[in-house]
Amino acid sequence: MSGSPKKTSWLQENKLVIDKSQYGGKVPFRAYIVLANHWCHRVILTIAQLAVVIMLCTVFMNVVLRFCFNSGITWAEEIPRLLVTLFTFLACAIGVRDHMHISVTMVYSRFPKGGKMRKFMDVLSDIATLFCGIFLLYYGIMYIVRLRPGSLPMTGWPTWLQYIPAPIGGFVMTFDSILFLLGILKPEDLLYSEPEVDYQEILKQQAAENANGGNN
Repeated sequence: MSGSPKKTSWLQENKLVIDKSQYGGKVPFRAYIVLANHWCHRVILTIAQLAVVIMLCTVFMNVVLRFCFNSGITWAEEIPRLLVTLFTFLACAIGVRDHMHISVTMVYSRFPKGGKMRKFMDVLSDIATLFCGIFLLYYGIMYIVRLRPGSLPMTGWPTWLQYIPAPIGGFVMTFDSILFLLGILKPEDLLYSEPEVDYQEILKQQAAENANGGNN
């Protein structure tokens, strides 16, 4: 029984259970959708981590065999390429979840925080991400269907395996974008990162405090 509290604590820290204490009565359906989203991202994060570990071990092992034993593994170049593709698309979906992708905020920052223009730009960004997710999902599936008869040269695996990450990433991006647009997910509901520090707001507050101090 000693492991049960640790497991419960781990689930709570990773937002993989519903904290019923936040709700006075019945748990709303929205909470279950958010929970499904958290579990979806926990799964793809675990897959991405495993992909990186396997890729690094495979490359390292092949380098040692080539330079120390003058031999190698025939599939050691093909497998890392598949894993890089997998990790790239999953990382793209992970970045969408916490809005971690690189963005230019020169215009965005000129508008007041919490104002209508910032909200409009946030919605516009989620709509653009939604279309990108749908594009990856649809054309990724179409490409897989088209390449079903082929096979990879080294491993002999089906050719369409290397394109599976595209629709997976597209599905997660679409899922997240829809939840953000519907207001089910909030920007402050972060899974992978800490709240972003708005240094411009800090500078404005410091300037206001200095001005008030000077007046006093």
